Amino acid sequence: MFQMSSLIEVGKMFLFLMGELLLLFLLISFIVALIQIYLSKEKIKKILTTPSKGLNSILGALLGAVTPFCSCSTVPILVGLLKSGAPFSGTISFLLTSPVLNPAIIILFLTFFGLKATIIYAMFTFVIAVVIGLILDRLGYHKEIKNVSIKGETYDELVYENLEGTFLEKNKIAFKHAFAESLVLLKQVVPYLVLGAGIGSFIYEFIPQDLLSKFAGKSNLLSVPVAAIVGIPMYIRTETMIPVARILIDKGVGYGTMVALIIGGAGASIPELSILNSIFKKKMMIAFILSIFFVAVITGYVFNIVM
Repeated sequence: MFQMSSLIEVGKMFLFLMGELLLLFLLISFIVALIQIYLSKEKIKKILTTPSKGLNSILGALLGAVTPFCSCSTVPILVGLLKSGAPFSGTISFLLTSPVLNPAIIILFLTFFGLKATIIYAMFTFVIAVVIGLILDRLGYHKEIKNVSIKGETYDELVYENLEGTFLEKNKIAFKHAFAESLVLLKQVVPYLVLGAGIGSFIYEFIPQDLLSKFAGKSNLLSVPVAAIVGIPMYIRTETMIPVARILIDKGVGYGTMVALIIGGAGASIPELSILNSIFKKKMMIAFILSIFFVAVITGYVFNIVM
């Protein structure tokens, strides 16, 4: 039976997490909206047309790292890149990094895990995405793409180059639009923020630390691949999962276990896979899922070693 003091502690933790999440998400979504104005989808297409496969894969991973697209919104961009003739290695590296390594995730990692964890996470997800893009290209997986297009695909979003006026006037429009977009997005994700804060508060007060340490701690070598497998079919909003992960880690869950869960859920969710299934042939679908699993597991084990 829950004691009143425990419920009060849950309430305090919930209010703390909600306040932190609301402020963070508003800041992050504002930065995200600005980036999407200054770095349009068409500009991404132009950048990813270099003839060198190695350079293209690096550029694809870099663009994925700085463009704040979720896994599902990355897919229409992927189709546009493929149809425009962008090299396959770069588009795959972009697909792998965009949902799991972007400004929103970097800011959250810095806030909740610190600089060391953020550098390790960014370095390994980036390098592995580049390598996987080159390997799949080398193995001829560009042949495993269906000839499809996304209906209603347009690129009429607000683009900085299309704005009129002086330098200050154009930036004022961009900032005003970004702030309005951040408020709209904040309203959409409030239920997820409430859910994340609620779960985190409950875990903080009621889940025994010994139990989590035993089944999901660093000493359990199977916890990392299991977390990656569990995360892949989940549709995890990283913005709400990372604060919960911080609490779980404080309660004894290994860093690597949580990182594997976050990468698996952010990189390959059921909604994304259902869309990719209309673009990728079976062989490419398997390769993509295994790639996300590989990124999650390798990065997870590295975290358990160095953190």
